[in-house]
Amino acid sequence: MALAVCLLFDRRTDRLLRALWDRLEDLGVPTLRSHTHGRHVPHLSLAVLREWDHDEVTKAAQPLLSEQSAEVYFDALGTFRRGRAWLVPAVGAELLQLQQQVVAAVTTTGADLHRHYQPGRWVPHCTVAPRVPLAALPTLAAAVYDVLPLEATAAHPTLIDSSTGRRWPL
Repeated sequence: MALAVCLLFDRRTDRLLRALWDRLEDLGVPTLRSHTHGRHVPHLSLAVLREWDHDEVTKAAQPLLSEQSAEVYFDALGTFRRGRAWLVPAVGAELLQLQQQVVAAVTTTGADLHRHYQPGRWVPHCTVAPRVPLAALPTLAAAVYDVLPLEATAAHPTLIDSSTGRRWPL
């Protein structure tokens, strides 16, 4: 169970990313659409917390994020260990600074930040498929590169409980 401080995408980007998930699912590559509870949404996580006080995290993050949006440019496919495939965004200094500010604010509440979201370790990404078998990588790459490059706006700050998919807009 984790709580993610995220930026959700504008309607156009959300629609394009969900269409990519659908295409991959049709090709036999499991995506976030069918993963766990099935309530996942395309997003860019700024911080992921393993333990937290929901009200305190909301109070800490809301002033930083209530008017925030970020322009990101996706033009590459990345993979993490254990087969997680994701879109690689080019990000500006503003987004890196925002991520650092969010982490500083939420950790002052006593929340336990996942180690991969520590400033200097954070790899900005938009997950496409959580567990891609090696044999499916060519299929995944072909479908992703049919969509890229993609200019996107991450404009809707939200807290998301990853275990249930429940969301709280900020």
